[in-house]
Amino acid sequence: MSCPTCGQTNPTIPQENAATTSANSWNYNLTVDGYVVPHGQSYVDPVFSADHGWLHLEARYNWENLYTGSLWVGRNFSWGKTVEVNLTPMIGGVMGRTDGIAPGLEAALKYKKLSLSVTNEYVFDTSTKSGNFYSSYPQIAYAVTDWLRCGAVAMKNKAFQTKLQVQRGFFVGLSHKNWEFTTYIYNPGVADPTVVLEVGRSF
Repeated sequence: MSCPTCGQTNPTIPQENAATTSANSWNYNLTVDGYVVPHGQSYVDPVFSADHGWLHLEARYNWENLYTGSLWVGRNFSWGKTVEVNLTPMIGGVMGRTDGIAPGLEAALKYKKLSLSVTNEYVFDTSTKSGNFYSSYPQIAYAVTDWLRCGAVAMKNKAFQTKLQVQRGFFVGLSHKNWEFTTYIYNPGVADPTVVLEVGRSF
């Protein structure tokens, strides 16, 4: 999730195997997460990605930190039929409140109705070594129907912080054609819950 996240997106589980995508076509995805943070600063986290065969390009804002953008380039790897695996190692440049260089990895595994995904990165702050940090967005999802999925999610990042080092929660997502609508609830019953409203569009 934007992260997303997220997102963040929160990390978006690939809807198709990259190997089946035409090498001459581009596939785009825009995901926007709205963080409703109790007793804190609410914010919006947009993530735009473009894929052309093995090439993956991505742009994020408010992901690594507030008022911070990042640009990424990576390579798509995909294999498997019964168990589908997608890996995208990346390298990114971070600019804004935090400046740095970040290696990252987006990974997803899908088996029947069950999906696992994670987006990881480690930011090397070019202004101070003490500013280096790791962020991760793992999630597990179950497709109840073709248009409904739910699951568990966790998040560790710098932009969204509470007294908890790792945010944990659940989500429910709806899909319609090329649209995705997902609601995340973080820290229910542990701290004041944070709600993340996500909308995604593939084209």
